[in-house]
Amino acid sequence: MSKQKDELELVRGSGNVFRDQSDPDADVQQMKAILAARIIEILNEEGLSIRKAQRKTGIAAADFSRIRNGDLGRFSVDRLVRLNNKLDRETEISLQLAPRDPNSDTALHA
Repeated sequence: MSKQKDELELVRGSGNVFRDQSDPDADVQQMKAILAARIIEILNEEGLSIRKAQRKTGIAAADFSRIRNGDLGRFSVDRLVRLNNKLDRETEISLQLAPRDPNSDTALHA
């Protein structure tokens, strides 16, 4: 049996997997994913089940389940921030604005 040598190309990502996948809402999706990951981290740190999180925050257990499963379609950034706040956390968001590269695959087209 001969060994086949596959050559792999190393591709450096942008730091935003959604942008790398040409998602038109990449920045929003990235922010939502970061907020959801932080909420999951809080639940794990505090040992909160989705039912306990519901009792603590008044937010439906189904919403915590969706977040744990990465189903963020029903959530806006501000809703995730408010949920984080209900878990007794403050949210600080840093924003950088930069011009889009017109040659980028993710540039908006009119």
